[in-house]
Amino acid sequence: MSDVEPSPDSKEQDEVSRRVKRAKTDPENGGGGGGDADLRSLSGFQTSAVLSDSAQEKIIFVHGKLGDQDAVVIMEKTPIREDVLADIFSSSTLKMVMKNDIYSTYQLQPPAHLNEIKTTVVCPATEKHVKKYQFRESFLVEETGEDYRSITLPYIEKQSFSVQWVCNILDKKAEAEQIVFQDPDQEVGFVLLPDFKWDQKQLDNLHLIAIVQKRDIKSLRDLTSEHLPLLQNVLQKGKDAILQRYSLPGSKLRIFLHYQPSYYHLHVHFSRLSYQMPGCGVERAHLLTDVIQNLQWDSQYYIKRTLSFPLRAEDGLLSRFREAGKL
Repeated sequence: MSDVEPSPDSKEQDEVSRRVKRAKTDPENGGGGGGDADLRSLSGFQTSAVLSDSAQEKIIFVHGKLGDQDAVVIMEKTPIREDVLADIFSSSTLKMVMKNDIYSTYQLQPPAHLNEIKTTVVCPATEKHVKKYQFRESFLVEETGEDYRSITLPYIEKQSFSVQWVCNILDKKAEAEQIVFQDPDQEVGFVLLPDFKWDQKQLDNLHLIAIVQKRDIKSLRDLTSEHLPLLQNVLQKGKDAILQRYSLPGSKLRIFLHYQPSYYHLHVHFSRLSYQMPGCGVERAHLLTDVIQNLQWDSQYYIKRTLSFPLRAEDGLLSRFREAGKL
């Protein structure tokens, strides 16, 4: 991670990532889009507006209607995999765009099965969803320990953010087939599984999540030295599991927590170090090894320390900080 102020592009990447995650974490989504029936086509989708897009992330958020219901469709181009290169070269057609000396530019049309677009459908979508997926300016908040107790925690508790989908994973009621490793111990155990945004077709953008079994830890702010055995267990067994499954050693991994997190149940991110994934900037990410060392030094470190994090312009928590005269 860099020690300099994140660039506008990196901030946009973080914002795009958060909006994608909301398609899964928002309790109003009901755990998936499209109602009770599986969609076979989007031919009936009527576009109302493009909420936002990112050329860098190759993703677009579109608001419209499916039948008589509001919907948000998120479309994302997936990375080109090395194992399909031979098929691309042998089965694609080329159309010349321009040629200048040794340089030529073409439009390449690959076969349909190599030209997939990962698509998430949120249906029915509420006005809240539409606002969330629209791009908004972000502000950096500096939260003291007292600010957390008097502003952030009451806001979180009042909002009653649902983590039922997390409990479903821990209880193996959902995504059981995705689990890479599980330690069932209720004090130091966790479940390790691929992040939903990683398509698992290549290791270049490897991204897994370790969700702890304990259900009373919301975020970094709740951690004390009492939780060191848990954090050390996640660190070591998570690295061991990834080495065994994907042949990637710990020295090639970025292992961190977010603050503020996307959902309020403690979880740890494991990503490939060479992958500059959204959300790994200094304004949100905290390396797990640093967290462990800080708690070894001071049991109350994260209860007392001032933590900085970005909030979007329309975020209710940002309003609370403004009302308290903190911005």
